[in-house]
Amino acid sequence: MVKHKHMDLPIEGMHCASCVLSVNKTFGKIEGVEEVDADLAANKLHITVDTKKISYEEMERLVKNLGFDLHTDEMTIRIQGMHCASCTMNVENFLIRLDGIYDVKADLTSQSARIRYDSSKVTLDEIDEVITSLGFELLGVEGQTEIDEEAIYQQDLKDKRNRIIVGLIASVILMILMFSMWDPLAGIVDNINKSFGVNISSMGLLSLLVSILPFLYVSLPILKAGINGLMHKNLNMDVMYSMGIIVAYVSSILGTFHIVLDHSFMFFDSAVMLPSFLMIGRYLEARAKKRTSDSIRELIGLQPTVATAIEVDENGEIVSQKEVSIADIVIDDLLLVRPGEKIPVDGDVVGGESYVDESMINGEPIPKVKKDGEEVFAGTINQDGLLQIRAKKIGKETVLSNIIRLVEKAQSSRPPVQKFANTIVSYFIPVILTIAIVVFLIWYFVLGETLLFSLTCLISILVVACPCALGLATPTAVTVGVGRAAEYGILIKNGDTLENAGQIDVAAFDKTGTITEGKPEVDDIIPYDISEEELIKLAASIEQNSTHPIAKAIVNKAKAMGIELDQTSSFENVTGKGLKAELNSKEVLAGNLALMESMGIDVSDDLVDNYHELEKLSKTIIFLAEDKVVKGILSLSDKVKTTSKRAIDELHKMGVETYMLTGDNESTALTVANQVGIDNVEAGILPENKLDIVKNTQANNTKKVLFVGDGINDAPALTQADIGVAMGNGTDIAMESGDIVIMEGDLENVVAAVQFSKKVMRRIKENIFWAFAYNLILIPIAAGVLYPTFGITFKPALAGLAMALSSVTVISLSLMLKRYVPEIKRSKN
Repeated sequence: MVKHKHMDLPIEGMHCASCVLSVNKTFGKIEGVEEVDADLAANKLHITVDTKKISYEEMERLVKNLGFDLHTDEMTIRIQGMHCASCTMNVENFLIRLDGIYDVKADLTSQSARIRYDSSKVTLDEIDEVITSLGFELLGVEGQTEIDEEAIYQQDLKDKRNRIIVGLIASVILMILMFSMWDPLAGIVDNINKSFGVNISSMGLLSLLVSILPFLYVSLPILKAGINGLMHKNLNMDVMYSMGIIVAYVSSILGTFHIVLDHSFMFFDSAVMLPSFLMIGRYLEARAKKRTSDSIRELIGLQPTVATAIEVDENGEIVSQKEVSIADIVIDDLLLVRPGEKIPVDGDVVGGESYVDESMINGEPIPKVKKDGEEVFAGTINQDGLLQIRAKKIGKETVLSNIIRLVEKAQSSRPPVQKFANTIVSYFIPVILTIAIVVFLIWYFVLGETLLFSLTCLISILVVACPCALGLATPTAVTVGVGRAAEYGILIKNGDTLENAGQIDVAAFDKTGTITEGKPEVDDIIPYDISEEELIKLAASIEQNSTHPIAKAIVNKAKAMGIELDQTSSFENVTGKGLKAELNSKEVLAGNLALMESMGIDVSDDLVDNYHELEKLSKTIIFLAEDKVVKGILSLSDKVKTTSKRAIDELHKMGVETYMLTGDNESTALTVANQVGIDNVEAGILPENKLDIVKNTQANNTKKVLFVGDGINDAPALTQADIGVAMGNGTDIAMESGDIVIMEGDLENVVAAVQFSKKVMRRIKENIFWAFAYNLILIPIAAGVLYPTFGITFKPALAGLAMALSSVTVISLSLMLKRYVPEIKRSKN
């Protein structure tokens, strides 16, 4: 790994000398930063770092905390040929040396690498050159190159299968020759030995002739990779395998011709069986790794490739229809979706009515009825009726595409525990080589064992001690776990989140749309010197400018009453208090009592009494004033979600303290909190107050805080929290706001996300344990510790099989996560 790396990072948002000073001062305090110079004119951050002490993600997080952005290019390349932790580390270590590359994350499971880079400084050809020099093949760039993954996968399996078949058949033939003692070359070799005074084994020569072509065919990929590793001065597993294979085969040749070694060193069958077993391990790994990525392939498979475009007349009757490619659809196209077909784009229903299965988007198995004005999403399945939809989002803008993008990024990310595994792998191979050589020297020179036994121990150690399982322990569990969570409509964005979500001490919630439905309805209309219709018209005309749930409820009430709204000539959102606008040349206010008081408006005693009565009922109250005169009040209520109490109870069982942070009045907030069992309530607060509360909880109690909000108004608190959870309903999801996105606004899924975190991290630790256990148990056996007492030795071929089984064990444990059901979902069922 390049330890000292100079980078010129494009930074957005700096606009003055103070910004430059903040960046320089902040980075100057960070360990691992050796030089830093923020350049305002070039909008660049010139920085030299110790890459072992600070990562790109940490630098990006520091920049974002200062209110700026790192704007780097990003691409994901597909690579063929990586098969162990050393391979991924080599890809990262060599690519990062290229000028213009800031960060590389290679993923063994998906055979890919995500690269952050500057496209003006480094080209794909340069990247390809590095990949090729490492002995791998660059298949292309995701989204830019057509990659037939299934064909590549099948060809790879076929190649491995053929080598395995050839190797095993040759091994069986060699064993039969050895046990049958059939020796057709005996006479010829005896004459050679007598004529030239040599000591060649006729059986060994026959075995050599039978084995040489199968050996080269089966071993070629391993030997090529090993030689490539040595050329790059890189001790990887292929080097160790190659050493073991070559020592076994060359020893057999030397034994055959009685050069240095005697005829007891002829184990051609084991020498061929060894690479065959290694190939079996890689074959099983390839199949298992493909299964770990099934979830993302299933999501991609949800995307339809064709759709039925229609034209309608002025009466809404279909006059023509034709099948078109998804790529040819544009915004506002009219599409027809028949029963059983996948909806091709995100859009609005403009005709027909049907139930739609949205389980692939939100994890909810119950279909939803869709009719005029309802939103539908690409990849969901129309069940029993004809639907006409108008396209609103297409291609990469659809919710399904966003989900796929998030899941892919999360699957290739790494939790901090991966650093522990990587550190071990970096020291593992040199240590194993040292152990193998020391064991050989001790047995042969110190304990006086035969050269054959000593070499057998050396070969077995080289083969059995494989960090492949250690390298697979984390990425396979992350890939399967993140994919499984996505099936429940839970999008976990990165490895840090996956690890930390299960360690929270405090869970803080916004109220509206999180604990409650977020769909308030108008209950009471109390006019003052005007009619109810006039009061609603006044309120809805100003509220139509807002996207707040309360505003939508008032506008919907006006629509239901058939009231035509007026347009405002100016509009202002008074944070935390309400709205201010000019309507028909008059100043109109809509908001809480604090807004009236701040504007110096006198509220009559009657209305104040009504206000307090409604407040006791935990309703939200809106005052309406026109030209400083109160015209009445509206009250709205918002139902608590049926799943909220159960979710809070589950968090309490896990020892998590709960808070509710809301801008609503204290009476309403306390009523809701009591209904669901919230521990602490902070009412009547502004968005910036939520941020302060989260900060204080983290600082004063040194606790990890999870904050749940709508992902828009609560963005500051979501960003500050250790884990930010953005709630959505499938369309208005603030994909970038939280660390976790809940597709359907179900609070139980917040608990499920925490449980997923705990389960996946537990599985990663189990994987790492078993990866170590194989080595801790088998390396001493391969070294011959059982030989003096029990006479047990570990043949190289069996060592190869054991190595393969270690990787398969780890992958199999990860695959079990595909069947995991969070506890809160199990108890519900």
